[in-house]
Amino acid sequence: MKRRHPRRTALTVLAAASLLSSLVSFGTAPAAAAEATGKVAGTGTARTGGTPLNMRQSPSSTARKVGEVANGGKVWIMCQVVAEHVNGTVRATRVWNRLANNTWVSDAYVQRAYYRIPVCSAARPPTAGAWTLPLSAGLVSGYRTINRPTHDGVDLGAARYTPIRAVAAGRVIRVVCNISRGSCDVDGNRALSGCGWYAEIQHAGNVVTRYCHMARRPAVAVGQLVRKGQFIGYVGSSGSSSGPHLHFEVHVNAPPATRANAVNPVWFLRARGIRLG
Repeated sequence: MKRRHPRRTALTVLAAASLLSSLVSFGTAPAAAAEATGKVAGTGTARTGGTPLNMRQSPSSTARKVGEVANGGKVWIMCQVVAEHVNGTVRATRVWNRLANNTWVSDAYVQRAYYRIPVCSAARPPTAGAWTLPLSAGLVSGYRTINRPTHDGVDLGAARYTPIRAVAAGRVIRVVCNISRGSCDVDGNRALSGCGWYAEIQHAGNVVTRYCHMARRPAVAVGQLVRKGQFIGYVGSSGSSSGPHLHFEVHVNAPPATRANAVNPVWFLRARGIRLG
């Protein structure tokens, strides 16, 4: 039997601890600098040399494959852990990334900017019980479709004055009237630009949700803590809107909620056991 060298084992443990510590020390540059250079924390590009990058159920190359990312495709990184060592096309590393759909990819195949990405608090995704629907309605417009490539959320065709609920516990960080001209207290139209009356809520894990086109000022205030399923406002048609509906967005590695960190709300909630639309 081959004897393990105690000094070498200790050094390996120390190296892993040092690597994990470095995950939170990368990128002390402020967010403004990241915006100025066009680099967004938490996003990256799969670089495999041609084949798809496998998404795994856990941070291991032997874990069950649950999806894949095309070479050159974008990934949204929620957090990172130190796990199995992989020699990849970008780097050799023991770092694994947990993506916004709660799958894992090796950081050895991800080209990204070195800005702050949090260390995962656990290797398991949040439970489905922590999340719910904003309302029950059919999907009338999808996320970044061919016809609407800049549509960073989904539209749910609910009737006017349908109550809107917070999809998870969190803190309200924005309550805004966003319109190119006029008032958010009346119906808008497609000739206008803007989200109308909207609110943003920050949830655990640096996730932000946005609720747009409300009928009147949201029923919550900035700084207010809300629970899952709490009423936050009514469906309306304010801003750039052709009829009553809820425009709903999900952003990871936020705030701020930007176009670069928007993800598809359908599969984000599906990964948490919630079927949207």
